[in-house]
Amino acid sequence: MADNQITAITELDRSHYKTKVYAGGHFIYSDEPESIGGTDEGMTPGALLLASLGSCTAITVRMYADRKQYNLDAIKIELAICDEKEMSKETTITRKIELIGTLTEEERARLMQIADKCPIHRILCNPIRIETK
Repeated sequence: MADNQITAITELDRSHYKTKVYAGGHFIYSDEPESIGGTDEGMTPGALLLASLGSCTAITVRMYADRKQYNLDAIKIELAICDEKEMSKETTITRKIELIGTLTEEERARLMQIADKCPIHRILCNPIRIETK
């Protein structure tokens, strides 16, 4: 794999369904709720996807606001993904962004535009092909 690629490794043994996730020298667990046989010791894969989009969005907005010296105190992002039945047609992720701070309307509008420029947002909005080997 190329040096500039984002990579991750997941491992799952016979434990249901607690998965080890390694990326960039970091480690977390992903899991499923107890109601479907998991141990609920980590975020579900869908929650990890939303967390990736939310954190990337917040970081991108923060970087821009800091560079422009906007008075942005905090960013709160609420995300949700449609249920699996709807995904056969189209997957919809809703993202509600709350910008906290003393900002002009122009600054708020610009930060909302910048939110769509985060790398994970751009990845998810492009056609995605998954090659399995």
